[in-house]
Amino acid sequence: MFHKEGLDEILSLLNADGVKFLSTGGTRSFIESLGYECEAIEELTGYPSILGGRVKTLHPKVFGGILSRRANEGDREQTTRYEIPDIDLVIVDLYPFTQTVASGAPEADIIEKIDIGGISLIRAAAKNFADVIIVASKSQYAPLTEMLKRSGAKSTLDERRWFASQAFAVSSGYDAAIFNYFASTATAPAPLGSAADGVLRVAVDGATPMRYGENPHQNGIFFGALSDMFDQLHGKEISYNNLLDIDAAVSLISEFTEPTFAVLKHNNACGLATRASIAEAWKDALAGDPVSAFGGVLITNGSVDKETADEVNKIFFEVIIAPEYTPDALEVLKQKKNRIILVQKAPLATTRQYRSALNGALVQDRDLKVETTDDLKQVTDKAVTTGQAADLLFANKIVKHSKSNAIVLAKNGMLLASGVGQTSRVDALRQAIDKAHAFGHSLEGAVMASDAFFPFPDCVEIASQAGVTAVVHPGGSIRDGESVDYCNAHDIAMVTTGFRHFKH
Repeated sequence: MFHKEGLDEILSLLNADGVKFLSTGGTRSFIESLGYECEAIEELTGYPSILGGRVKTLHPKVFGGILSRRANEGDREQTTRYEIPDIDLVIVDLYPFTQTVASGAPEADIIEKIDIGGISLIRAAAKNFADVIIVASKSQYAPLTEMLKRSGAKSTLDERRWFASQAFAVSSGYDAAIFNYFASTATAPAPLGSAADGVLRVAVDGATPMRYGENPHQNGIFFGALSDMFDQLHGKEISYNNLLDIDAAVSLISEFTEPTFAVLKHNNACGLATRASIAEAWKDALAGDPVSAFGGVLITNGSVDKETADEVNKIFFEVIIAPEYTPDALEVLKQKKNRIILVQKAPLATTRQYRSALNGALVQDRDLKVETTDDLKQVTDKAVTTGQAADLLFANKIVKHSKSNAIVLAKNGMLLASGVGQTSRVDALRQAIDKAHAFGHSLEGAVMASDAFFPFPDCVEIASQAGVTAVVHPGGSIRDGESVDYCNAHDIAMVTTGFRHFKH
């Protein structure tokens, strides 16, 4: 067994009920160090551990004792004839394959962490759950301990079936991790196709039931370890919709390195600003759209102090996320009992996205492209200024994380307005202009970012009339020239990036 933490209490409870122990090498030594007798596997099988430890438990006297059906006369006759003892409880902790891969270890070390005997013990014991309890990982030590305290060395069929279900979850997840490692590293001969042709294996541990899904009549569950990314300091249970907004917020804020505050609603930024301080960033993020901020999700990449907390506390919001909070800031923010306060401890580590579609699943790489000044290709006679280039990159980050069709208007490191989720790019632009004007934002000297190219010059015409002086879009339309010609005729600077950022 790889992990032995927590075993001592289990062994004590089992020993008190007269249970005999059977184990290999290091685990046997551990059991004996606690003062309990333990028979070595080698003594039962008559074979030592061989091939550098690759073969220890793979023997009929071990697997026969696990798989024998206690109520089957034929099985009983054979176990008696071959002197195979009944094994009623199997505890396994598999070699840490995924952790070894994540550590960057050489392949030889990774291969040795593919557990053979352990996975076989798990499957055998789980198959014979009618007679055997299987504990397949250290995460199941606690329920086993509770059962032993409650009932002693006895179990019900329902309890054994539950442990078996958990065991198959462990074994299937383990095999999926091994498959994905080989699929990502193997190069098959041309006639065979790629290593992962036609196969998707995803295994995620840790189920957290939601109060409901997107709507109260839908069930919802989150699979994963939220605690790896966040510490929740305060507030109610995180909902399905909260999680979608939190995911969008974390993805968006990761694009910014200078002090930045963002407000999101329904996965879109309705306010965002980069400033010299977090307090200033909050002030201008809120000013972008103070109406939509109501009930939103707030996120920042800097420490929240009391000055910022006092201002944030003036509005109603669902969630706030930051890398840290000062103690006096937390006192302010905790005044609302349901307000969810999260500390983000780690960035998003996933590089793929999954979603159900029709009767299957869609998989794609996450959009990790972040444009820089090197990606800005001048296509008009007029070049962008240094300030415009900074604003264009700023706006482009926001539009990348907005629902298509999307247009973002920005100036001086502040989101002035956006139009998102529209069936027409012109509609998205008009929505953004109307919203900016509704909150008193001047668009004179503003920049515009689009998540996709302009098929016609109408968007640059409308933007120019509103005061926009610089534009960024991916480019690639067969009619790009019409937009460029309009910009040249009206003293507007345009750059293209070559990267489209659709988001559905």
